[in-house]
Formats: sequence, structure tokens, C-alpha cells
Amino acid sequence: MGDLVTIVIPFYNDPYVPNAIQSALNQTYPNVEVLVVNDGSTAYTELITPYLPRIRYISKPNGGTASALNEGIRHANGRYIAWLSSDDRFYPNKLERQIAFMQARQARISYTNFDRINAVGRVTQRSVSVRFKSAVGFYQHFLKGNPVNGCTVVAEKSLLHELGLFDEKLLYTHDNDLWLKVLLNRIDFFFLDEPLTQYRMHGSMGTYRFKPAIRQEFLRMQARHIPLLQKVIRALKKELGIR
Repeated sequence: MGDLVTIVIPFYNDPYVPNAIQSALNQTYPNVEVLVVNDGSTAYTELITPYLPRIRYISKPNGGTASALNEGIRHANGRYIAWLSSDDRFYPNKLERQIAFMQARQARISYTNFDRINAVGRVTQRSVSVRFKSAVGFYQHFLKGNPVNGCTVVAEKSLLHELGLFDEKLLYTHDNDLWLKVLLNRIDFFFLDEPLTQYRMHGSMGTYRFKPAIRQEFLRMQARHIPLLQKVIRALKKELGIR
């Protein structure tokens, strides 16, 4: 039957949440737990009601996405954790393909390519992820930005706990912060070059509404990590014989 995978869906006032839940329930992988974390929503909670017999549902006071993810991870029964934003969707074979990929490589964490969709769910761009020729290129990209879409990531729950889960003080860049911790600990971050997630672009998304705040938080978060990351990159180059 395969190891249990918990899909954590943080939810806050999002009308797209039924699409996310249905895509999680439609997985061809045979051993899935869907856990929806209501982060203090005041709207659209009725959209979850039809799914209650098939999902686990947790409610908590509003604390932000990182806190909702951490709550889900703490309650998860799965060996693996997959994060799905409530406005995004998984392709049906997402977990089947990604878990097989990880287990063949004994990977503790991986991410995949993804497609962009618009507000009505139409694919607007395929295979959006940046491709890197080497681990050095992947690490270097983090000096200026985040190449990993969080909703493409699957990780062992034990690894997330080892890294301290998501930093709840970070409202927007908690994912980037955690991926940097993966790199700084020299944990292999595997990439499956298949689009297995649909990332929705729409006018209400926080990426647009909070752009200045996101930028400021990103700069503060990076300032903590960049010196250590540069040191890791130099060591990696030396190991690979790259000048």
C-alpha cells in the first residue's frame, strides 16, 4: 500500500478550497491522509462541509500560513508531508510519481516542476520551474531568490521536525527560510522535472497584495542566512573542483 502521505491544506477565507481538497482526494497514490487546517477563517468554511467525511479537519486561531502548516504537521500521521495551498491543485498522479522518485533515491525531501493556472483554472504556462545544471547553480539561486514552489515539495515528517518546522514569525517567507535550512545542513534537495502541481495566479493572492511587505521580510530573512550559504557554496565548489 505504500507509506502514508499527509497532505496539509492551510485554509483562510479562500473560495478555491474545494478545488484543492478534491485534487488531494483524487490522488492515484493509495495511502493518503488529507488534513485541512482552518486558520481562523471567517468566510467560505461551508465549502469544506461536504468533504468532512473524507478528510481530517482542524480549526485554530488565525496565526498565518506557517502556523497552520506546523499545526498540520504536528497532527499528521504520515511518514511524508505534502503541502497544498488552498488555491492550488495537485495533478492526480502527483504523489504516485513523487513518492516513487524519492524512494528510489532514498530522498528525504524533493520538489517538482509545476504549471501555472489562472483564476478559472485554465493552464497559462507549463513547466515553470527553473532548471539547474548543477547543485552549485541551485544553491547560488538562493542568494537572490527562491526557486522552489512550496506546494511542489514532499518531505519526510521527521526531517521537518529536525529542522524545527516553519518559522511562525515569518508571515510570507517561511518556506524560503526552511529550504535554506535544508541547504545549510547539506541535505540533498532532489528535483523531479515533471509538472505535478497547478499553481493558481489570481488577483486576491497574497503575492500581489503584500508585495512590499514580502520584499522587506525576504531581505531580513536572507540577511541571516546568506553568509552561511556563501560558505556552504564555497565548500561545495571545492568538493566538486569548481573555481
